[in-house]
Amino acid sequence: MLKQKFNNLLQTYTQDISLREKLWQEVEKHYASSKRHYHTLLHLENLFGELEPIHGKLEDWDTIQFSIFYHDIIYKSFKSNNEEESALLAADRLCQIGYPEEKTLKCENQILATKSHNFADNDTNFFTDADLSVLGKDWETYAVYYQQIRKEYNLYPDFLYNNGRKKVLEHFLDMENIFKTEYFQNKYENQARLNIEKEFQILDK
Repeated sequence: MLKQKFNNLLQTYTQDISLREKLWQEVEKHYASSKRHYHTLLHLENLFGELEPIHGKLEDWDTIQFSIFYHDIIYKSFKSNNEEESALLAADRLCQIGYPEEKTLKCENQILATKSHNFADNDTNFFTDADLSVLGKDWETYAVYYQQIRKEYNLYPDFLYNNGRKKVLEHFLDMENIFKTEYFQNKYENQARLNIEKEFQILDK
């Protein structure tokens, strides 16, 4: 399903079948890495699941789709510049298919926004909210998520990981709203806070 979405998206901008296949194989290779447990192809499917039903609220659906496919294409738990590297790779690949320059810049900025989670334009706010939507799922789903994140950071001992993770959780709890759009606030905000507080208590034991 993801491959078909990707191919359909690319068809608008390039008729080079071999290039489309090459770009898909690159996406698949990165997200299917054995070192990944949460930032996988399933994560991309979940983002599409959140945003496709409301794509009518979005101004530039094509750019958001590219942002979904490329926002975590570079993901190394011991690096702090994954978003920057992913944005650069996305820009290069979009250049290859002749994607408009202003839309490419928009895609780069959306990918970078998944690091800062600052308020931005409407499309970017919906995109980053969808990226965080797992925080507001039922506790069973959330528990699987945080266990998968721990596996991705398994090179760190518990005392280091727990302290770092608690800082991340505190950051979310200190925000006036975790989700920027009214749509996602109504859908996930309350449950997200309950989940985060529960994980924090588990880590604090």
